[in-house]
Amino acid sequence: MEYDFAASEQKWQAVFEKEKVNEAVDFDTRPKFYGLIEFPYPSGSGLHVGHLRAFTSIEIIARKRRLEGYNVLFPIGFDAFGLPTENYAMQTGKHPRKVTDDNIATFTRQLKAFGFSFDYSRAVDTTDKNYYKWTQWIFIQLFKKGLAYKSKAYVNYCEKCKVILANEESQGSVCDRCGSEVVQKEKNVWFLKIRDYAEKLLDGLDEVDFLPRIKTEQRNWIGRSEGAEIDFPLFGAADKDAKLKVFTTRADTLYGVTFMVIAPEHPLISENAALIKNLAEIETYQAETKKKNDFDRTRVNKDKTGVKIDGISAVNPVTKKQIPIFIADYVTLDYGTGAVMAVPAHDGRDYEFAKKFGMPIVEVIAGGDVEKQAYTDIAGGILINSGILDGLTVKDALKKITAYLSENGIGKKKVNYNMKDWAFNRQRYWGEPIPIVYCEKCGTVTVPENELPLELPPLESYRQTESGESPLANVPEFVNCKCPACGGKAVRETDTMPQWAGSSWYFLRYIDPKNDRALADKKKLEYFGPVDWYNGGMEHVTRHLIYSRFWNRFLYDIGAVPFKEPYKKRTAQGLVLGENGIKMSKSLGNVVSPDALIKEVGADVLRLYIMFMGDYESPVPWSNASINGCRRFLDRVFNLISIADKNEGYSEKHTVMTNRLIKKVSEDVEAMKFNTAIAAMMAYLNDVTADGYISKGELKTLLLLLYPFTPHIAEEMNEILGYKTPLFKSAYPAFDPSRLEDDEIEIPVQINGKLKGTVRTQKDADAAAVKAAVLKDAALAALLVNVKKEIYVPKKIINFIV
Repeated sequence: MEYDFAASEQKWQAVFEKEKVNEAVDFDTRPKFYGLIEFPYPSGSGLHVGHLRAFTSIEIIARKRRLEGYNVLFPIGFDAFGLPTENYAMQTGKHPRKVTDDNIATFTRQLKAFGFSFDYSRAVDTTDKNYYKWTQWIFIQLFKKGLAYKSKAYVNYCEKCKVILANEESQGSVCDRCGSEVVQKEKNVWFLKIRDYAEKLLDGLDEVDFLPRIKTEQRNWIGRSEGAEIDFPLFGAADKDAKLKVFTTRADTLYGVTFMVIAPEHPLISENAALIKNLAEIETYQAETKKKNDFDRTRVNKDKTGVKIDGISAVNPVTKKQIPIFIADYVTLDYGTGAVMAVPAHDGRDYEFAKKFGMPIVEVIAGGDVEKQAYTDIAGGILINSGILDGLTVKDALKKITAYLSENGIGKKKVNYNMKDWAFNRQRYWGEPIPIVYCEKCGTVTVPENELPLELPPLESYRQTESGESPLANVPEFVNCKCPACGGKAVRETDTMPQWAGSSWYFLRYIDPKNDRALADKKKLEYFGPVDWYNGGMEHVTRHLIYSRFWNRFLYDIGAVPFKEPYKKRTAQGLVLGENGIKMSKSLGNVVSPDALIKEVGADVLRLYIMFMGDYESPVPWSNASINGCRRFLDRVFNLISIADKNEGYSEKHTVMTNRLIKKVSEDVEAMKFNTAIAAMMAYLNDVTADGYISKGELKTLLLLLYPFTPHIAEEMNEILGYKTPLFKSAYPAFDPSRLEDDEIEIPVQINGKLKGTVRTQKDADAAAVKAAVLKDAALAALLVNVKKEIYVPKKIINFIV
């Protein structure tokens, strides 16, 4: 009998859909399981094998949970707003709505062909007005709570995409989307105060089961540091009481501060422009700095540049000495206060700067030779040249100086975070309109909630204005409106939200996707939430994962959701590389599309290979040749029908190894060791094939273990075997802990330390019983002449000294 994979897969996918096998039931009495994958951006090129590998882990878990008796919510949706669709629309002349709908249809067809058990009845599309109505509602709540604000700021800007980027979207000063260099531009920017939630986001990591590397990346990105904020009085400034605030984690080195460095954008310059004698030189340096991005400015090994401000200086608050102030591009305005106190004796960057500009270097921690280099290994050092701190350890000095600063009104304890507020607006068309109106009388006003959604108007041209504004600024009927507060003339905000907006709460909408009165019903959220297991890419750990945790915690704080953290567990997959070991890329032509492979070998073979390629969390190269090994395995599994007997139970010979297989596969699946789970089933197949038989009960167990990986062939074989109940209505197999070992074991027999053979005995046999078994073996018995000593290690070995 030959297996027709195409007919079988089409048949069983129809059955699954008709029987609503994959649909979750609200308020079911079964225990719930909510499994989540990062919903895809529906690109024109369709799915690729990287998507399949990312999604298939939770797919396997979800199918296993259904067999285990859970009410499983395993939804799918589409993160469909964003630049790529808009760019494609401009190139082709198709409207982004049409492009999006076509791409979603393609993705849905491909997902179904692969056999994903998503609950398609709950599918969401972030560009659907009934979805983004609630994205806009969330923004309004953030605005009302003072967590959304507009400010002029230097931002990351991609000249090619012509769009503002958040720091998370421009790491390494490269645009996430097009790979172009990111520059700094001063713009009016909407920000979300994610920094206000930094401590809550950090604390929440202690409550969740995330991979250690995910927690580490998030903690590093948030970048919490404890220190002190210190006031340095200014000398020569317009305001005689003006002070320069500095945040530092090393207040113990305050006596070693010999100069200050501020960001070129620091307001001290504009506020004292008339008093700065070398203003032209300062302004030239400022102009040069604007051409650089954050990455170039803050590189540790870059050449140190700067300009000393002539006319204004600072005063060290403990030494009372006047010290010069420099502007330098390695200091940025958005970290701390935009100013740093320079301690060249104990900081490498300050040391290089001091040497270049001839600044004093005062050693305040003993142990190094600051004539040659900065002494930075100072954790256990002793303070010197430090007045009230002399003779103290660094730890004790920190405590004393912090108390001294506070007592004398010079400074205070302070916690700082590296994470910046989230730049939230984009000057593009294909995004959620920001529900804000500007009125000369009332100021900034939100669109009334009963008027949501504020819909995107249909446009024929998606080009930005000459001044770089959103295409919406070209639509008078959209821009001009009445103020919701006073009824007077007003204009709408024309920027749109970033793509990250819709993906920051989609996991909530899946729970109640058709609700038009709330983003989701509270009781349904209580039943299904939070997500039990979420899998996604490491590249989103400091983007989407932080954003969605922030939004969920905010919604919890205002009583809109009943749980603090959205995800109980978060795992990640490794990248699928091209056959040459290089990351898959359309430009390199090494992207693998699943459509042709499904036609050639079937979805089950592809599903199996995707998870057999290698360790799930590690990068792994694609290999078309290796797919054939998985195809041969499934062919051999199908052929087991021909050697299966009618025994509904386990044969004596196969009982132990079948129980071991259940235990191994079950545990490996839960540990995401999918490749070793498959390898165990392959080894089992080899064993039963070598024996020449398999019981019907053993084969049924193998099919149940295979079902989450390869559901179509498993169901087909189950039907051929004559079972009336399909696998999707069956129970996942359980192993018998008492049958994980054979009753009999094999004991090696040594004579004078040399292996001469083996005997089989009961596993709990004593030395006498083992010796009796040896004597029954004629060949071994003949060697036992003049036995002087017997050494038996229970269950391990017996050795005779003759």
